[in-house]
Amino acid sequence: MTHPSPLRVLVVDDEAPIRRFLRTSLAAKGYEVLEAEDGDCAMKTLRRNAVGLMVLDLGLPKTDGFEVIRQIREQGSALPIVVLSARSDEAGKVKALDLGADDFVTKPFGIDELLARIRAALRHRLQQEGERAVFQSGDLSVDLVRRVVSVRGIEVKLSPREYDLLRLLIAHAGKVLTHKFILREVWGTETDIQYLRMYIRSLRQKIESKPEQPALILTEQGVGYRLRAPD
Repeated sequence: MTHPSPLRVLVVDDEAPIRRFLRTSLAAKGYEVLEAEDGDCAMKTLRRNAVGLMVLDLGLPKTDGFEVIRQIREQGSALPIVVLSARSDEAGKVKALDLGADDFVTKPFGIDELLARIRAALRHRLQQEGERAVFQSGDLSVDLVRRVVSVRGIEVKLSPREYDLLRLLIAHAGKVLTHKFILREVWGTETDIQYLRMYIRSLRQKIESKPEQPALILTEQGVGYRLRAPD
């Protein structure tokens, strides 16, 4: 019997102890790990190897993490990228996501959180490659062909704008979407962020069991929103 090859993860970080920790932790979960200590080395590694996912630090010497994301996306690559970000660097998180990163983990971080973000990024990539006709997450069900939204089997009426917002979140389920990205995609312009918050609040009232404690549309403070990944 043949066994599938392990997913190859490229860890890019200039701190050797972090690379060592990630190599050990990811290998224990069945991943094959490659390492790079800076952006230039990371791009060379990508050219020479088939990689399934990248864990990328932003504060790299030479070519930094932002430029690595930019180059990868400009080449048309859909490689899932999970960013490692400094705790206070909120603006850096937003910039990385806008450039095309799939998710971020804040330093210092726990390995369980990182593994969950990796799984979410991989699921999101699979969704993009073959989107399902019906989206299901918790009590929420959305028939993307018929444009029917149901909660616990009961149809919910959404305004056209609310549906467009939910549809965008579904298309990127499990991934953090920045305020700027959502406003641009749904409204076509970077309008007042309070306008977006108003629609998120309205959407939660219609699809969340406890709107004041949302379990579906999650807030990433100061960055944007994430829709819970499909079941």
